[in-house]
Amino acid sequence: MVKSVVTTRPHKSVGHVKDIMKTNGIQSVPVVDEENKVLGIVTSTDMLDHLSDNTPVSNVMTKSVYTVPLYSDVHIAARVMRNHKIHHVVVTHEQQLVGILSAFDLLRLVEDHRFIMKNPPTPSKKNESRRV
Repeated sequence: MVKSVVTTRPHKSVGHVKDIMKTNGIQSVPVVDEENKVLGIVTSTDMLDHLSDNTPVSNVMTKSVYTVPLYSDVHIAARVMRNHKIHHVVVTHEQQLVGILSAFDLLRLVEDHRFIMKNPPTPSKKNESRRV
């Protein structure tokens, strides 16, 4: 999970969010209120439409944000992403944003725990002696 999350407010402009995404090399920006509660999320996909840079973020943000509690296992976040076909999930603690997890973060986790193919089990010698 990324703990230092770049966020925006609903009254900010689409142009502002585009600049944030480009400057930070990120694909999503959570939209929060004054108390850091998640109101929505803006992703690079939301920016594909031909929008005026002056359009308020509140007009283009996705309001139904999928969240997972801070102390959930990572497989819960992976399941939420897969089931809902999304690439980002917001991590919260007591309804406040504390992090964000992307599909790339999950891929990094898998890469760090490389799968090593093991040889299949050999047949038991005990079972062979009983068949005779």
